[in-house]
Amino acid sequence: MSLSVRNLGKHYGEAAVFSNVSLDVAPGEFVAIVGESGVGKSTLLNCMAGLDNWDAGSVSLDGVDLGTLSDDQRALLRREKVGFVFQAFHVLPHLDVAQNIALPLLLLGQHDDARVQAMLAAVGLEGLGERLPQQLSGGQLQRVAIARALIHRPSLLLADEPTGNLDPSTAAKVMDALVAQTREHGASLVLVTHSETAAARADRVLHLSSEGVSS
Repeated sequence: MSLSVRNLGKHYGEAAVFSNVSLDVAPGEFVAIVGESGVGKSTLLNCMAGLDNWDAGSVSLDGVDLGTLSDDQRALLRREKVGFVFQAFHVLPHLDVAQNIALPLLLLGQHDDARVQAMLAAVGLEGLGERLPQQLSGGQLQRVAIARALIHRPSLLLADEPTGNLDPSTAAKVMDALVAQTREHGASLVLVTHSETAAARADRVLHLSSEGVSS
């Protein structure tokens, strides 16, 4: 999926979070976005997903201007074509690992146990499908979140500091799973990160500041 951001601006009251942000992500490309704390990296990612609104400019996915869509239309587009990995996992505690991973399929009216089991194996969680989230480590929980974001084979994956809470060894394993799965499925990946190690895995690194983005 191609992603195009043009002259994007976001304000909270009188304070500008960022302005004049323009970037393109080609189908299958892995782009990392880095920058100082507080410059709006997570907010930018939320705008790309249509989760947040913006005050100037445009965000388009495969030529579809998200600004012209209703909330319901944005939600449907996300459900079908976008995966999102949050720093805080957002795994549902009352569902087991396999049920958490299968959620996007259920929302699309699909049921595919074989695909869930294959995804568990792909992220190194084979045999753990019946465990509850509280029985897993932080690194395992993040791999559950990656598997859930990829199970419906989205065209675009957005990842917000997916290794931010992990030790270096676990972070490397999580990045291995994330990159391998997006490459295998030909998905575009936009990663927001403070980690130079994680950013170094990208095809391209962009620096976000209050004035925009630069290479």
